[in-house]
Amino acid sequence: MRFPKSQNHKLLFLIFLSLILISPSISLSKNLSPWTGKVVGISDGDTITVMKEGRGVKVRLSEIDCPESGQSFGAKAKRLTSDLCFGKEVTVKPTDIDRYSRVVAHVILQDGTNLNEEIIKAGLAWQYKQYSTSSKLAKLEAAARVDKIGIWSDPNPIPPWEWRHGQANQKKGIVSNPSAATTQVSAVYHGNVKSKVFHTSNCRYFSCKNCVATFNNRDESINAGYRPCKICTP
Repeated sequence: MRFPKSQNHKLLFLIFLSLILISPSISLSKNLSPWTGKVVGISDGDTITVMKEGRGVKVRLSEIDCPESGQSFGAKAKRLTSDLCFGKEVTVKPTDIDRYSRVVAHVILQDGTNLNEEIIKAGLAWQYKQYSTSSKLAKLEAAARVDKIGIWSDPNPIPPWEWRHGQANQKKGIVSNPSAATTQVSAVYHGNVKSKVFHTSNCRYFSCKNCVATFNNRDESINAGYRPCKICTP
């Protein structure tokens, strides 16, 4: 059966359009498939490069956030990650692709150990609660806090997402008072003066209208009569 030329053109156009719409999902599904490869690079505590099909793929460890290289314990976090996996075969289990085109994943070492969990256990990363609801990671972080190891040996550790925010503002020249910027970044928790509930900086209620009380640590919040948020569980 033959179609008129105008119909042929329409049909070809529809096929072409379908391929365009389908191809990103095909590519994404391939990117999210697990693979095993050798670790050939360590950018920082939570970012590594793993070989896949003859090329290095940037992998961002999911659900955790290590101190940045300019922060205290940033170098130690990078060294731990290097000691655990550099030059070794690992299995990458992707969960997402981030805005920098990095594969976000859990990384499993040859002995079955979860690299993401090991870094939290060593007290060299925060659970990234904006992107994680893992009860296991929460327990590992809590245990590291109690033992005061790694970042938790610091009486006032600054979460990397707050540190990055402060650095970005300084580059843009938004903050004119350096001491005020330090105070803002150092505040680990915000307390709601009406409900008497305090929140972590990655909680959706952190900057609520009545969240004007600031605290440097959990004990300070509780001693002031505030209770932990049930959503972000600080």
